[in-house]
Amino acid sequence: MRWWKAVGLAGAAGVVATGVVVVRAERRRRAYTPDQVREQLHVRFAQATSAQAAVENAAPAPRVGLRARLRRWFRR
Repeated sequence: MRWWKAVGLAGAAGVVATGVVVVRAERRRRAYTPDQVREQLHVRFAQATSAQAAVENAAPAPRVGLRARLRRWFRR
């Protein structure tokens, strides 16, 4: 078998495999009811807002100047 035939067959197999993955994902997505999708979106939104609030409430780290960094580096 010539190398270009093998490359062509591998490409065709890749296209078929990608199609299978897309179809499976679409079936899984369509299996949800609208209420389940809405509930999942509410959960994700609550997680995102709580994570953002935690970041905003965290105390900022003390800033270290260049001089202090150089001293620490040369001490090692």
